[in-house]
Amino acid sequence: MSSINPAGVGRSGFVERHAPWTPAQHEAARAALALVAERNIKTVRLAFADQHGILRGKTIVADLLPSIFRNGCGMTTTLLSKDTSHRTVYPVWSGGGGIGMSEMTGASDFVAVPDPTTFRVLPWVDHSAWVLCDAYFQNGEPVPFSSRYQCAQQLQRLGAAGYDYLVGVELEFYVYRMQNSRHTIADSATPAGPAPEVLPLSRGFQYLTETRYDELDPILDRLREDLLALGLPVRTLEVEFGPSQCELTFGPVAGVAAADNVVLARSAIKQICRRLGLHATFMCRPALPGAMSSGWHLHQSLIERSSGRNAFMSTQDELPLSADGMAFMAGLLRHARESSLLAVPTINGYKRFRPFSLAPNNIVWGRDNRGAMLRVIGGTDDPASHIENRIGESAANPYLYFVSQIVSGLAGMEQQLDPGPAVDTPYAPGSELLPRSLVEAVAALRGSTLFEAQLGRRFIDYLLTIKEFELHRFLSDEVTDWEQREYFDVF
Repeated sequence: MSSINPAGVGRSGFVERHAPWTPAQHEAARAALALVAERNIKTVRLAFADQHGILRGKTIVADLLPSIFRNGCGMTTTLLSKDTSHRTVYPVWSGGGGIGMSEMTGASDFVAVPDPTTFRVLPWVDHSAWVLCDAYFQNGEPVPFSSRYQCAQQLQRLGAAGYDYLVGVELEFYVYRMQNSRHTIADSATPAGPAPEVLPLSRGFQYLTETRYDELDPILDRLREDLLALGLPVRTLEVEFGPSQCELTFGPVAGVAAADNVVLARSAIKQICRRLGLHATFMCRPALPGAMSSGWHLHQSLIERSSGRNAFMSTQDELPLSADGMAFMAGLLRHARESSLLAVPTINGYKRFRPFSLAPNNIVWGRDNRGAMLRVIGGTDDPASHIENRIGESAANPYLYFVSQIVSGLAGMEQQLDPGPAVDTPYAPGSELLPRSLVEAVAALRGSTLFEAQLGRRFIDYLLTIKEFELHRFLSDEVTDWEQREYFDVF
């Protein structure tokens, strides 16, 4: 019992023994404890991003934070076994938690180790703060199913090659007025439950018009204020094309912090809206009249660690990117199908890939062309030169989205691949297509030797099992509106 933290959470001295902090993390921890006292913080939310990029965790009284910083906090390993309906996919009561890992036997705990550099006071909650955690097994080994861990591993590979990963974010989402939350006992009897009934806050189809923005200004202003108070790099909050559709953009941030910002922003937006009687969703294509698809456009470049220079900046008039930038882009194209599951993880997300829709369907690149999967922005001696990947859906796990880009792009650079010529007609037939369904995406990732080599067969199989469980429920258990319309009367 001496190894158990007297407070009942974590394991004594776990952080120092197994997950030692950097000097920057130690300084951030001291600053966080001072802020707790200064701001009279009462509770702290310990959060970790699960396999779907959804934040889960525990809320502790603030007095426990020094102990948590030393010992971590125990959380149930079954949280790593769930699909998007929160159903447990793996037979957790079998040996190895159904995944073949003794550390997960018996629904045991893993240890959540806080990263104090992510500590933030929550502006929409009185006397509360938030900190993001990394997942470790009790023997001190990192949990290999942690998407933040997988992202950190790929960023280390990039760092060993002499680069940092710089990311800007464009994230589309919807904000509706809540009409009926469907929180009756009957409606709450299943894991997912029925979707809430909502009404739009604005009419659609008037992209970037000032009058439509003004309709949404009260909520967008509140979101802007709270997101900036969290220290997030907000650049714009805009009205998009669909009714009540919005877009959030972040300025460029390096490394895992860019992914941390996305999971925090999505969770914050949903919570702030809920408290205002609204419903925010990052679902790609809501099943509502007039709803347009929401995408996540990922703007990316590499920064040379030795010089701080943009490694994608071209010095040749005939090339929009440097040789490394062109090779990185070629890797994104070469491995687009096998990596698509990491950028588009839901059944719903593949309904976005339609021609002539400002979403890609062909695996092509273009110069400042919004119909192409990859849009190259910049030119000769332009330090802002970068690649915009338009494949992602807004619900994507940001850590795995980044992984898909780094693994593919590095492979392109290592092999000095050629992306071929740019296209002017991105929807023209003849190019290789993106997967048209989650079924195709699962098959493509399963056959990927590149991603197996970089992420490991265990992680690939783990992720595919969860996605196939969702597919099985959809294809075998659910009767869709389409089936009802197609067959109910004719047969």
